[in-house]
Amino acid sequence: MSLRKFLDRVEPSFVKGGKYERFFVFYEMFDTMLYKPASVTHATSHVRDGIDLKRIMITVWLCTFPALLIGLWNVGYQANTQLALNPELVGPDGLRGAILSMLTQYNASSIWDNMLYGAVFYVPIFIVTYLTGFFWEGLFAWKRGHEVNEGFFVTGMLFTLILPPQIPLWQVAVGISFGLVLGKEVFGGTGKNFLNPALTSRAFLYFAYPAQISGDSVWTAVDGYTGATFLSLAANGGFEAVQEAGISWTSAFLGQIQGCIGEVSTLAILIGGAFLLYTGIASWRIVAGVMIGMIATSGLLNFVGSDTNPMFIVPWYWHLVVGGFAFGMIFMATDPVSAAHTNTGRWIYGGLIGLMTVFIRCINPAFPEGIMLAILFSNLCAPLIDYFVMQANIKRRRLRNA
Repeated sequence: MSLRKFLDRVEPSFVKGGKYERFFVFYEMFDTMLYKPASVTHATSHVRDGIDLKRIMITVWLCTFPALLIGLWNVGYQANTQLALNPELVGPDGLRGAILSMLTQYNASSIWDNMLYGAVFYVPIFIVTYLTGFFWEGLFAWKRGHEVNEGFFVTGMLFTLILPPQIPLWQVAVGISFGLVLGKEVFGGTGKNFLNPALTSRAFLYFAYPAQISGDSVWTAVDGYTGATFLSLAANGGFEAVQEAGISWTSAFLGQIQGCIGEVSTLAILIGGAFLLYTGIASWRIVAGVMIGMIATSGLLNFVGSDTNPMFIVPWYWHLVVGGFAFGMIFMATDPVSAAHTNTGRWIYGGLIGLMTVFIRCINPAFPEGIMLAILFSNLCAPLIDYFVMQANIKRRRLRNA
């Protein structure tokens, strides 16, 4: 029996209508995480499926773990590799450095050394994100008098995975606060936001603090080391610069290149994405639309060619494995709240994301990465896409029944 039910039996006025009533909003936030929700549907008329919001969120949360584990390993692998190649560089200082000095040898060939190195950078990001997020979620739930749902579990996890390891922790708190409050809660909370909260948070950081979110020094967690990503190298020097940096398609696919924590391994992302597609949580139409839009647009640019822009010759299979394309396609574009809801609209919505991603990457010199802006723009267009799809269906029915 829960604490609220016990007190409700002993003295109902203590809970309902009493001065301690709002305290139980916070209590039940944790109670519903461990047990069933306080209110459930008992009648059969509303039964649609055996899966509920909690199971959906937990499933998505678990499907991010392959990308997370490879991402942690890669953070340590990149850092330990550079420490071995450049003796003048030093590892992290403070508490992070003390932990690593006691428990690791900074050996890039050691899975333990790499995982622990990645963990000392990722865990603080994770803690700050969830503490800040639960504060805002709890505050709005308390003010509105309802329970905190599980929506932030996924938002918080996705946000931590699309950040570089070197990002300052205070920027993590500011970014997730912006995304939750102005991208979600002001519109009513989970299920009522029209923008993806995790991407909204990152977009705010991208434009407010570009040096800490997109500079060459943020991808490898070693002070004093700078190294450009594939997209930056290709935009400036073409494939020759990429080859000189030692980046191969296989290393990009497996997750052995610089990048955000959870975006580096396309293989790990596709493993989690395959389960989401199998369970029907992610829309295969959106994923297929993104792929078709990306392949068609990159093929068109390959055909057109350019003597001044080396990004025009990047083939589609490279676009798939670099940057945040795979992560955005699987975990961000398929967000059931901010994406299109009609079947035809999902094809259009996904195709728009794929098209805009390649256009931004290849044509706009200000943004070497394009998937984030493409998804946010498509979020804005999703209601309009659904509207025109439904109007077309209505028109066809009228003609058919005339």
